[in-house]
Amino acid sequence: MQRRKFLKTAGLGAAGVVAAPFVSTAKAQETITWDMVTSWPTNFPALGTGANAFAQRIEQLSNGRMRVRVHGAGELVPAMEVFDAVAAGTAEMGHSAAYYWRGKVAASQFFTAVPFGMNTTEMNAWLYHGGGQELWDEIYAKHNLKPFAVGNTGAQMAGWFKREINSLADMQGIRLRLPGLAGEAMNGIGVTTVNMPGGEIFTSMQTGVLDAADWVGPYNDMAFGLHQVADYYYTSPWNEPTAVLEGTVNLDAWNALPDDLKAVVREAAKASNLDMISEFAYRNAQALATLVEEHGVQLRTFPQDVIEALYESSQRVIQQQVENDPDSAKVYESYRAFQALVRPFSDVGEFEYLKTRDTVVT
Repeated sequence: MQRRKFLKTAGLGAAGVVAAPFVSTAKAQETITWDMVTSWPTNFPALGTGANAFAQRIEQLSNGRMRVRVHGAGELVPAMEVFDAVAAGTAEMGHSAAYYWRGKVAASQFFTAVPFGMNTTEMNAWLYHGGGQELWDEIYAKHNLKPFAVGNTGAQMAGWFKREINSLADMQGIRLRLPGLAGEAMNGIGVTTVNMPGGEIFTSMQTGVLDAADWVGPYNDMAFGLHQVADYYYTSPWNEPTAVLEGTVNLDAWNALPDDLKAVVREAAKASNLDMISEFAYRNAQALATLVEEHGVQLRTFPQDVIEALYESSQRVIQQQVENDPDSAKVYESYRAFQALVRPFSDVGEFEYLKTRDTVVT
């Protein structure tokens, strides 16, 4: 009995020796405070609040060891300078969309959306299990950045148009806000596209600078009041069948983090990705009903000749890019191979189910 009592006491003492340094070390550690710059207006629904939620998750999961101060577009840097600011260390983190940087990193566009490309489920599968994240890391490391998927809007609408589109001829000369590969494809069918921050769209539509605009979907589009400046809402989601929201970390700051805090950032990013996808599925449904039933928005789909022309133009744009940029060629080879792998099951799984459901559920 005495021997057992001694061993029990010794065991408690050993536990105390292990626990005490852990507690004291945690208390002694200095809190890491980072700044996050974004491309979104402060607290803008889903996008801005998604950046806030990402920062909050990092603080919670790190038990307060990391704190992230979120800055809306224009507070520290303009909306379209997030990439450069984080790469230079002006801020440690950024929250934006990768296709905004096509003029700096052509291959970045494949990590947001590809016209007629993968949907949200397929895109996440490529990033998390198909080698997409590793390629993203490789491309961005050249610019002193570590990227993450920290949200996704799901399939986006084709945009708001002031006049109805009945044929390919009606697209000629339209001035449209549309970024990324889809914007280049639109240029190829006679449309003039521009890339501008979301906060400038309403005024540009109102004043006639733009004839049409893509933003996100019903939830965010209604928040900007786009139904007040255009009558026709095109649903054909050819342009962005998914849209990954990008978190970036200055690579020097990332490398300075201990491994457990790197894990915190990774898991916070994954949680934020899932949460935003779920929020958009819910909020878009509510907003679409409001737009149609209360504001009389007219839903339309592009005519078949427009869709066919956009597909052909998209393929030309992508082919030109991969021929002129080795990084784009490497990324797109992986992207295209993964899409070919998952498409057969997507077709007989989710797509078949949705068609079947539509035949019996009203």
